[in-house]
Amino acid sequence: MASLHCSAGFSTTCSYGQGKKLRIKAGRFSRIITANMDGRIQTTAISKSSWIVSAASITEVGGSITETRTRQNIPTKKQLVDPYRQGVIVGGGVGYRQTIVIRSYEVGADKTATLESLLNLLQETALNHVWVSGLLGDGFGATHGMVRNNLIWVVTRMQVQVDQYPIWGEVVEVDTWVGASGKNGMRRDWLIRSHMTGQVYVRATSNWVMMNKKTRRLSKMPEEVRAEISPWFIEKNNAIQDEAPETIRKLDNTAKYINSKLKPKRSDLDMNQHVNNVKYANWMLETIPEIFIEDYQLLSITLEYRRECGRSAEVQSLCQHDEDGVLQDGVQDNKNYREQLQAELEGDSSPTRPSLSFTHLLQITMDSKTEEIVRGRTTWKRKRKP
Repeated sequence: MASLHCSAGFSTTCSYGQGKKLRIKAGRFSRIITANMDGRIQTTAISKSSWIVSAASITEVGGSITETRTRQNIPTKKQLVDPYRQGVIVGGGVGYRQTIVIRSYEVGADKTATLESLLNLLQETALNHVWVSGLLGDGFGATHGMVRNNLIWVVTRMQVQVDQYPIWGEVVEVDTWVGASGKNGMRRDWLIRSHMTGQVYVRATSNWVMMNKKTRRLSKMPEEVRAEISPWFIEKNNAIQDEAPETIRKLDNTAKYINSKLKPKRSDLDMNQHVNNVKYANWMLETIPEIFIEDYQLLSITLEYRRECGRSAEVQSLCQHDEDGVLQDGVQDNKNYREQLQAELEGDSSPTRPSLSFTHLLQITMDSKTEEIVRGRTTWKRKRKP
């Protein structure tokens, strides 16, 4: 596999010919690199442009140079700047910051970024952080040592707080960093802020452990993996200060709102062959009554992951309002609630505008036994009148 980097900033194309020759074209320049079976570069011709070709990333599979790694352009050494993703190493050389523009397909009807889009930004910047570190192996954020030990990352807990939602076309900066979490885990944190003002919009923190890709069982962290990632650990405060996280209670079939018509699609699976964690959040929100969503905006979400969910699973989403009596007859039937809420929205008569919360549960039925996938809690604040 070949990993190519060009400082000139123009597009490049690569093609392979006979004799294991790699032709590189950049603008009007064309150069040929010939590689041995062991991956060592024999000859190379460099134009006025600055080229770096990673010999370590040129490997042979079945007698031909593999194209995948060349297309991914995965570095084998730490990169201080990622010009393609507008990312840069910060935080003493171990944190990562990426500048992002909120696109049209990442916002909802109100022109603000959706929760799904925010969660995808967190996931993408985390993977890009591993990318620039030079540790990325052939996996979904897995390091070279993890690949050798057949390990993958799985998230056990994630918490996101939204102070303000980015809007369509806004430029934001996403900072992310990692630290130790117990003996065999890793913590990852994020901050999303305005590029213009520096105001923090979103805070997020998460905990990760390793799972054996074949047995699907949790694994201790091998020493070679610890040696890879520990130099990147930052000993600093979490993005969200939560010294004693509250345990989320388990719901049962007496929950007020239940959606039993959920089934993973092929597109819901990630590279680890299980349902992506972003999909879980969507399933939870879909169970909340629509009329509530119209009047309230998500303030925070906490997810506690219990087990993975595969393609063939049938998922049930349960939801219960935490404040007994406020929605005791259901949002749709509580006329007094609706009238009071409407009056407050029109006159903004509630100075404190208290938040409300829901408890959630996603579960599947396997062999006549119900298994938890994720427990969750969401808090909401009333939307202000435009």
